[in-house]
Amino acid sequence: MEMAILLESRMSLIKNQYVLQHLQLECVGSVDSGILAMSWSPDQELVLLVTGQQTLILMTKDFEPIAEKSIYQDDFGEEKFITLGWGKKETQFHGSEGKKAAQQKIMAVQPALPWDDHKPRITWRGDGQLFAVSSVCKETGNRKIRVWNRELALQSTSESIEGLEQALSWKPSGALIASSQSKPNKNSIIFIEKNGLVHGEFTLPFIKGQKKVKELLWNSDSTVLAIWLEDVEKEGSSSSCCVQLWTVGNYHWYLKQNLHFGNNKMNNVECLMWDPENAYRLHIICTGWHYFCFDWFWSTDCSDGGQGDVAVIDGDKVLVTSFQHAVVPPPMSTYFIQLSCAVNEVAFQLDPKESSGLAILDSANTLSIYRYGNSTVNDPTVKLEAVGGNGFKTSYKTPKLEKKLRLPSNLCDVQPLNFRLLTWVQDDTFIAISQEPNSSISIVHQMTADQMDGQDINVRDVGTITGHVISLCYSSNTKHCAIQTSNGQLWKYLWENPTPVVEPWIDGMGHKVKFPQPCLQTALTSIEGEEVVIGLTERSRLFINSSEVASNITSFHLYKEFLLLTTHSHTCRCVSLQDTSLKALEAQLNSTSNPNDETIRKVERGSRIVTVVPFDTKLILQMPRGNLETVHHRALVLAQIRKWLDSLLFKEAFECMRKLRINLNLLYDHNPKAFLDNVDLFITQIGSVNYINLFLTEIKDEDVTKTMYATASLITMQSSQGAKAKKVDIICDAVRTAMEKLDPQKFCLSILTSYVRKTKPELEIALQKVHELRESPSTTVVSADEALKYLLFLVDVNELYDYSLGTYDFDLVVMVAEKSQKDPKEYLPFLNKLKKMEINYQRYTIDKHLKRYRKALRNLSKCGSGYFAEFLNLVKDQNLYTEALELYQHGTVEYKAINAAYGDHLVSKQQYELAGLIYARCDSTEKALDAFVASSNWHQVMCMASQLEYSGEKIAALARTVAGKLLEQRKQADAAVLLEQYAEDYEEAILLLLDGAHWEEALRLIYKYKRLDILETNLKPALLDAQRNHMILFENQKTTFTRHKERLSVVREMKEKARQGLLDEDMTGCAEADLFSETSSIMTASNASGKYSQSNSRISSRSSKNRRKAERKKHSLKEGSPLEDLALLEALAENIKMVDKLRGDVHSLLKVLILFEYDTMAKELQQAYDDLLQLFETSILDIWPPGVQQNTAAPILGPHSTANSISISYQHQRNVNTSVQDSELFTAPKLSKNIQWKLCVLQQYEDFL
Repeated sequence: MEMAILLESRMSLIKNQYVLQHLQLECVGSVDSGILAMSWSPDQELVLLVTGQQTLILMTKDFEPIAEKSIYQDDFGEEKFITLGWGKKETQFHGSEGKKAAQQKIMAVQPALPWDDHKPRITWRGDGQLFAVSSVCKETGNRKIRVWNRELALQSTSESIEGLEQALSWKPSGALIASSQSKPNKNSIIFIEKNGLVHGEFTLPFIKGQKKVKELLWNSDSTVLAIWLEDVEKEGSSSSCCVQLWTVGNYHWYLKQNLHFGNNKMNNVECLMWDPENAYRLHIICTGWHYFCFDWFWSTDCSDGGQGDVAVIDGDKVLVTSFQHAVVPPPMSTYFIQLSCAVNEVAFQLDPKESSGLAILDSANTLSIYRYGNSTVNDPTVKLEAVGGNGFKTSYKTPKLEKKLRLPSNLCDVQPLNFRLLTWVQDDTFIAISQEPNSSISIVHQMTADQMDGQDINVRDVGTITGHVISLCYSSNTKHCAIQTSNGQLWKYLWENPTPVVEPWIDGMGHKVKFPQPCLQTALTSIEGEEVVIGLTERSRLFINSSEVASNITSFHLYKEFLLLTTHSHTCRCVSLQDTSLKALEAQLNSTSNPNDETIRKVERGSRIVTVVPFDTKLILQMPRGNLETVHHRALVLAQIRKWLDSLLFKEAFECMRKLRINLNLLYDHNPKAFLDNVDLFITQIGSVNYINLFLTEIKDEDVTKTMYATASLITMQSSQGAKAKKVDIICDAVRTAMEKLDPQKFCLSILTSYVRKTKPELEIALQKVHELRESPSTTVVSADEALKYLLFLVDVNELYDYSLGTYDFDLVVMVAEKSQKDPKEYLPFLNKLKKMEINYQRYTIDKHLKRYRKALRNLSKCGSGYFAEFLNLVKDQNLYTEALELYQHGTVEYKAINAAYGDHLVSKQQYELAGLIYARCDSTEKALDAFVASSNWHQVMCMASQLEYSGEKIAALARTVAGKLLEQRKQADAAVLLEQYAEDYEEAILLLLDGAHWEEALRLIYKYKRLDILETNLKPALLDAQRNHMILFENQKTTFTRHKERLSVVREMKEKARQGLLDEDMTGCAEADLFSETSSIMTASNASGKYSQSNSRISSRSSKNRRKAERKKHSLKEGSPLEDLALLEALAENIKMVDKLRGDVHSLLKVLILFEYDTMAKELQQAYDDLLQLFETSILDIWPPGVQQNTAAPILGPHSTANSISISYQHQRNVNTSVQDSELFTAPKLSKNIQWKLCVLQQYEDFL
């Protein structure tokens, strides 16, 4: 049941209840003395009345009395201040005021102002626990404010405030009570704490006695204070009223809007109220029953180009901050424009072809147009604030007033703020929106400002839109306007057409575009070549056309090809709209970032985007309190740097990178070919030796475009030279060549840096350059001493001393040593000793001292045969055998001695075969024979025995010895050759061949040496055993293969069910329960690989035996193990490979079985082997289906997934996301079908049967 509460004070009626459905009136009570005021609590549970007898009556919502008390109380209240006993006022120190300050002064209490209506005012705190009553005391005549609680107990009484007026409003957040005060020279809004003390104020912008404050009203979220003002009535003049909206930021109060209702009494405001649900909706009712509903929202007025100007409305001032020149925290600004009355609208010129300008629409409906120009005449309405100052001269140019134009009075008198959403689209063209009276029709106006100063602007109606227009945005690229109505519908305004057209906005699919919810901020941009509208709702939902792409966006800004956004997770994203799609953009905004993601950065909680400074990398953010913060978003910085590099503006790029600490490797990595082709231009633009040194010292062999600054849309051009040489060496050589060509003297230090910074520092050449400077000091800009000091800055002094010693230039050595901390008594005797040596031995001594043993060896070889013993010792100590062999000719005594020593070294390392070859080269045949015997190289053993002219018996014994070693290695065929040909033991040779299943070779020797008896005693039994063993092997392999295959199907089915979320939560009774951990959580990539990366690091330090054991443990065939499916794949692959390798052995065995008429056994063997191979071939596709690896590793994601399903999926992904070796398990083994192993005679025999 809906009810309306009516109060009629003259008839002393408390309340009339009006039942709307049945049109019933009910009187629920009356007060004899009359009712002066009435107010409901915010929760609608209590109602408070002020009677004519100055009493308060607190009642329930059903009008049951709770308490009644007099307004006027002698006591201060329950929260009376407590005296701490610090003494009387007379005994305290009063500073410069002296003793007179100790005398208590009696202040005369001034009565209420003449225009005060002397009526009480009631206001409740937002939580309904306290309320304040402002009333005029009968005795003193002044107003006081008293605070009461819900039980009607007095809490506090305000101090005596002279000039306190009737307006009263408690801030819903509970902090302060707002009221108005008339002071001797001004009118102020004051804020009173609940203890009655004044806490803060701001001054109203009018002359004292001109206007009076009738009411104050806070909106529901305490961000806007509405002030209802009326003219002070004077004889012979008509009064008017207005409503002002004030906000606070950074402890400064701004007058944001001034709604002037004119001088017509029918337009006077009678009722003013904020909407309780929509915080920025204001309801106004006027005398002539005119009803106005204003919806407000926050917007930032900033220029698209120019100097990064941002305008802030502050009453009759427009505060403009030029962020390109200075970041000035509000309420200060770069300059401000002083207007004659309050400002309601500000619009920057959006045409990039024209010079930037600023249009201001004030409450008197005057449009002031300001432009930047070359005029030197100061405009008195424009005043510098932050960058000017008294006594300072500035080069900053401010705009000048070009002209003032009036809006037609017939269009402006309809309602306050009739023209809104002012947009400056061209040099002299504006677009604005108005509302048709008493209708929901919005009118689009196009205004032409080509008139002279002081004239009326030309306004024409170009179209109407059904609905209330709430936003308008414009694109200077397409010249289109996007207009949004309160239901989210979007319209396109084509103002450049010969006949301007307003039509529905149509997307690329031919559908009308409508936001699912109304958006307070809109903007136009292009995605995939289609112009789209971006909108942000008050609920942080971001729409692009009709699609929602994110739901946690707090602000956004378009800058060139970038979309910048701040989020509720306190991050700022910078997304490129080039080469992206709507789906890709949505996925990017809803994805988590990686550590090197340049599109995202953390920002302070509650940050909002103000603007991006054009042609710069500054991103201006505003904090909730109002202060500003400048950040250089990495994506903006890198994009600007890449543009500079593409334009070969190396200096600008370098300075930006140096200032913002961007890795200087990007100068080369962005486009290596362009850098190398223009390295001369790079050196010329940079110019500074210090900057070039900084660049050279920071380069490293890493492509930062793939690591630190990786971008999906960036394609880096790789130079052909980069694949052959290291990056650091390429840059050092290229830069050094350019500097030597341009000005080698100026860039001397940089040239030295290029030598030092190479992968293998060329310090000898750098020191030689220093020596050249020392030899010719008059022609150089940098002295040798300065160059040496610089080298010592780059290189450790001890290392540089060693390098200087390696140049064999003792003057250079002394020069370096003098700059070090070395004691001359230490290095001078050593140098003097070296000077006395023969030149080659001197260099050998130096190289050996510097541990450059290869150079030392070469220098020592030049000293003659007398030093060969020392030479050979150095070779043995440093293992330089191959280098030493290159220094002597073949056949010389020294050459053979080096080979002998080398052979001994290889024997000690158990490299017997290579040792035998080395011994053979130096005619050490006995040692070579022993080495070949140790390596089981029987061919070389017989060669060495022949060279040593061994007797037959000695050769036979040697053959038996080597045959025994070969037999240990299961090389029966080689051992049989030795026994047959060198030991002449034919029977033993045949038996070895039978043991090794070399059937045909054994038959050859049987018939060659006529040992037919072996056929019955050894050969045939061996054949039957081999056939029987193969049959058992095939049966076992078939059984094992079938079991593993069936188990693999079960495991895969279980894992697939887990991925699809079809398994029951209780899996404790399942044999595969261990496959899925109940406590597993969604894991990141680093977590998923951590277990095995640590395991592999431990395995790498073990022996090969332990390593194989660990690999077997990792893939366990135990049912329920985490990687059981991989273990089964591995076992199945091993079965197939092992059996497939037996084709040759089975073929050889079948031939001999047929030869000796074992046809039945041969048929059984061939049939069993063929069946097993057929089983393998038909099972491979089931075991290794196409895409098994991708399907196994892909996690389940999507709208139908749950937390548990994703968790199990990621756990499963972790289990299969193993090493590269594991990836081979997902590749099916290949059968050797090209090997013919079957015997046709057995196949025909089988067909016959």
